[in-house]
Amino acid sequence: MVNYMLMIAADLENLTNLQPLDGCDDPTFSYLFKVKCGRCGELSQKETCVSLNETIPLSAGKGTTNLVQKCKFCDREGTITMHPGKGKPLTQQISDTGKYAPLMMFDCRGYEPESFIFTVGWKAESHAGTKFENIDLSGGDFTEYDENGGCPVMISNLSSKFEVVK
Repeated sequence: MVNYMLMIAADLENLTNLQPLDGCDDPTFSYLFKVKCGRCGELSQKETCVSLNETIPLSAGKGTTNLVQKCKFCDREGTITMHPGKGKPLTQQISDTGKYAPLMMFDCRGYEPESFIFTVGWKAESHAGTKFENIDLSGGDFTEYDENGGCPVMISNLSSKFEVVK
């Protein structure tokens, strides 16, 4: 069992609190990433989709997981279980330091997560308090104008990484 923390970073201009639409523990938010098989090292061709509201009983009958998937190359089965409550929004302060914010923890057995894919379903708020919801980050950035604050807002230079957590 290895726990991986999904870490995100971005340049935020006049914005703060970048996170999934209903918070870091949003049960409907879909995390998309590629996975690498722990046995043969094969990288999945398609993105793997994991969300908190999808649970599957484990074959041993002890608990549930969020994903059960077989490697297309070696046929080994692996699981990914999400652990909510460990993430926090990417704030302007964290962004300004160039650091990453933890978003979600994944318990991976038989797989290793690789290359997170940013999609639709994010939110952030301006320094004037304007809420921007259902932000689409699939294009790599977001630009808008905050009428209340009288300034442009922007998300750019998105990046992510998975860190091993003990």
